[in-house]
Amino acid sequence: MSFDDPHPASASLAYSGIGDLIQQYASGETSTVEVVETLLGRIAAIDAADTEIALRAVLAVDATASLQAAAIDERRGTDVPTRPLEGVPILVKDNIQAIGLPGSAGSLALADSPATQDAPLVTLLRDAGAVILGSTNLSEWANFRGIGSISGWSAVGGLTGNPWALDRSAGGSSSGSGAAVAAGLAPIAIGSETNGSITCPASFNGVVGFKPAVGSVPAEGIVPISASQDVPGPIGRGVRDVACVAEVLLDRNDLIAAIESASTVRVGVATAWGSGHSATDNLAASVLAAATASFAELHEVVVPVVDETVGADQVAILVGEFAEDLDAYLSTRDGAAVRSMTEVIAFNDANGDRELAYFGHEFLTMSVASGGRGSDDYQAARDRAIVWATGALDSALGEGVDVLVAAPYGPAWKSDYALGDAAASGGSICMAPALLGWPILTVPIGLVHDLPVAISITGRPGSEPALFAVGAAIEAQVGLLVDGRLTPLWRSPSRG
Repeated sequence: MSFDDPHPASASLAYSGIGDLIQQYASGETSTVEVVETLLGRIAAIDAADTEIALRAVLAVDATASLQAAAIDERRGTDVPTRPLEGVPILVKDNIQAIGLPGSAGSLALADSPATQDAPLVTLLRDAGAVILGSTNLSEWANFRGIGSISGWSAVGGLTGNPWALDRSAGGSSSGSGAAVAAGLAPIAIGSETNGSITCPASFNGVVGFKPAVGSVPAEGIVPISASQDVPGPIGRGVRDVACVAEVLLDRNDLIAAIESASTVRVGVATAWGSGHSATDNLAASVLAAATASFAELHEVVVPVVDETVGADQVAILVGEFAEDLDAYLSTRDGAAVRSMTEVIAFNDANGDRELAYFGHEFLTMSVASGGRGSDDYQAARDRAIVWATGALDSALGEGVDVLVAAPYGPAWKSDYALGDAAASGGSICMAPALLGWPILTVPIGLVHDLPVAISITGRPGSEPALFAVGAAIEAQVGLLVDGRLTPLWRSPSRG
């Protein structure tokens, strides 16, 4: 069984893109206050409501959102220049500090110390004219807490649902950001990625996600896992919207212009880094074949399989960096009840009925015991992983291509409190770019068993225009935005 849109009065506005909103503002058809209050009503009706369709994608709304909107409307009546995100409502993942919002990383240990200052990326968004609407739920501690974790679950926000099928995972760790955009709760949400945490929710929810190159967007004021891999980035319904926000965050002006330039890009298909789900990988192959004429060149390239050794080395890297980086962050967090990872572990143990009800915190204890970046295990793992990732990507791009593409994940697995993410698979195309900090753009390509799937595009830092060009060409080829097939089905829980 599927539901109709749970709040139909707001549906048309809910799925307006950035360009549509700005045009409506300019024509006087609507105001920022009207848009913000409509979206707040939609959040209350279909996300926060205690009903069978509650997504729990939005962890907290900003009490000042309507005041922010009113200030923008007042500014619009003056002679000051229009800013690129003037009046665009944006949600931010709740591991990102925004004044008055929890910034909890989903943990009860931080829930009672709301942010007293904005992260630099939030300042960039506000300066560009955006309204901070609220913060989104996430996999607690950005999905690096327990070996049996459940993507999309946090002790603060509960379990985020997927608007396509309410018993399916919304992905992790930016689960709320992906689900909120898909459900029309905001045109843009900001997520963060260490390995797959924007890519997976974008794929599972049928939205566009962009993980920038590490270091290209300021990461200060974000609850960390790994300084070598963490980066925030935008999630939206279409490539152009995501490019618009990415230009603000990266302080560049060539991404929107690049959308029409796919014919100059040489594309390599990294088949060995596909999803491993046959129907998804077949759909990706057919979409790329149909879009071949859009590119300068398209051919398969050889990449190494991501084996267990590579995965184990990455865990050793993250474990080695997490405690150091989190301790440094917590030491500067105003009013935090915990000041170190050791104190977080003690807090979880003391509040185990809520924090440890479904899975443990093995990665936290491993991190504290790891010896950090100074340990031999960390350095050996990092050396091996960097050699592997560099060799894999240099070899593939040396085959006469500018970017690599593959389907990142199959359809969303079912959320399961008993088994966690036992069905989790895919993400191979994320691994080498995660280790080297390269950018990834993920674009929906259709439905498999009525669930969204996607193609991801990666390349060297500096190749972002090529990523957006290829993403826009794929988006145009499949036509999902035009024909409405990216509207969630709101399927009720079911067998199979």
